[in-house]
Amino acid sequence: MSLGQKLLELRRKKGLSQEEVADKLNVSRQTISKWETDASTPDFDKILPLCSLYEISSNELLTGERDEQEIGEIVNDETYFKKKAIGIGVGVFLYFVAAAWIMVSIPVMRINPIVATAIFLIITGFATMVIVIVNMIYKKKIIDEKKEENQICKTVIEIVSILFTILYLGISFITMAWHITWLIWIVYALVEEIIKLCFLLGGKKNEK
Repeated sequence: MSLGQKLLELRRKKGLSQEEVADKLNVSRQTISKWETDASTPDFDKILPLCSLYEISSNELLTGERDEQEIGEIVNDETYFKKKAIGIGVGVFLYFVAAAWIMVSIPVMRINPIVATAIFLIITGFATMVIVIVNMIYKKKIIDEKKEENQICKTVIEIVSILFTILYLGISFITMAWHITWLIWIVYALVEEIIKLCFLLGGKKNEK
């Protein structure tokens, strides 16, 4: 494939007209037409702007070969989302296990409350550790395109936090069972991780 054919294909993939490309590169439409028909080649100072516009490397534009580093970044991006989603999912599942344990162990299985509570805390602690480690290992810089989505996620979590605070204080003052109502914050942590996981999976689905 010639350079002109490559430029034509890239422009069509971006859904841009020759006039739009010409305007972004500060050249005439006729110049773009000549490039795409191989009547002329882009000047050296237009190579980098073209690469930036079409989001490819200069090596790929000129030779058609993709950089190994670039391919690796794409693969890493895929594995990042998959592994982080799995890790958070495991943590959320453990929270469910902990909640089920505390609901069954004392009233049904007649286990000593101290022992049952200790096991409950161990499970929730392990779940929290899994989620924290996953977020530390697969920490990723937020790119500009995702800032708005992350801001929405943050706002939703803040609203949920306020609702849980109101719920916690309301139930605690009504029942005066402060030694039990703290469990509401375990539920809050679970809901927060579910929200994050939903936004993570939703963002990945939109990219496809």
